[in-house]
Amino acid sequence: MKNNTHMEQTGLYIHIPFCVRKCQYCDFLSFSANEEERKTYVMRLNEEIRRAADFFPEIRNVDSIFIGGGTPSILSEGQMNQLFEGLHHSFEIDSMAEISVECNPGTATLEKLKQYQKLGINRLSIGVQSLQNRELQKLGRIHKSQEAIQTYHMAREAGFENINLDLMSGIPEQSMASYEKTLFEICRLAPEHISAYSLIVEEGTPFYDQYAEKPPVSEDIDRQMYELTKEILAQYGYHRYEISNYAKSGFACKHNLKYWSGGDYLGLGLGAASKLGNVRYKNEADMTLYLQKIKQNNAIHEIEEVLTEEDRMAEFFILGLRKMQGVSRKEFEAQFAKTVEEQYGDTIRRMKEMNLLQDVDKNQIALTEAGIDVSNYVFQHFL
Repeated sequence: MKNNTHMEQTGLYIHIPFCVRKCQYCDFLSFSANEEERKTYVMRLNEEIRRAADFFPEIRNVDSIFIGGGTPSILSEGQMNQLFEGLHHSFEIDSMAEISVECNPGTATLEKLKQYQKLGINRLSIGVQSLQNRELQKLGRIHKSQEAIQTYHMAREAGFENINLDLMSGIPEQSMASYEKTLFEICRLAPEHISAYSLIVEEGTPFYDQYAEKPPVSEDIDRQMYELTKEILAQYGYHRYEISNYAKSGFACKHNLKYWSGGDYLGLGLGAASKLGNVRYKNEADMTLYLQKIKQNNAIHEIEEVLTEEDRMAEFFILGLRKMQGVSRKEFEAQFAKTVEEQYGDTIRRMKEMNLLQDVDKNQIALTEAGIDVSNYVFQHFL
């Protein structure tokens, strides 16, 4: 481990692009691969980790790690071990760091989950999506609802005390009744955190050909599902802290809050993105080139953009407004040496007149309920 000379703590995002098979709605950088390809990737990824630590010497202290994908739980225990050895060798990882791994039912075993605990992984994010088998089949998921529930109980048995379950609404063949059933079943399991998203039909996915013209559920039903989510989750003590994220007290995801609060994060692995200071970097997204560049000791990341002061202010607002507590006037002023009103006075007045923004108190500005519904429209006004 290296000694910590840097005051600001950084988050690490590590991309594992492998899946058993691609889901119908997924537009993430992910694909299936054989054991040999996975082995090679982990080996090269470790080389990238070592080089990144030298290239960005200002990153020393890491207070959050998020291993996402794809399906990171597809890696063997040995491969996950190797990855963590590399991380500990190159970075100073805070003893209180939040370390999350995404895991899909059908790829996790009790042995794997126990090993995660030994490696210091203290937060598990399980991709459940739905607890109705017909809906899971429509999505192209590899698991059935019973397996999702089993995976959750296995995670508890392995010792996990911080579990997130991912949920999806607006799925083909989903009804209000079937969604409500899933919500109640999920809440009765009592995870610490729930991410609840509405299905987005992305270009380039199999769903796009089917549903681009006519989404699987009407806008009206989608809206009702969204209201139902808030209602039922609130009944079970989940506090909504971001547009799509709910947590029991003290369990908001620290790593994701970094994104929404403009913190620094370093992305490692195929196609990963980073933001350090006012610079955004993007990693090589072609697997053959990624492996080749690392092998030949060539740079695998490039500067995607250097954020101007204007960009940073807009981002501060747009990302900050995703959080229910909204944007802090004091923090804005401390960071940019001007007041919120000086920069965005007219925009804020206009949005307040339209009942899309509100003052939570003297310091915080946040979206109203109506503003959350049309958040993208509001965000555009800060660009």
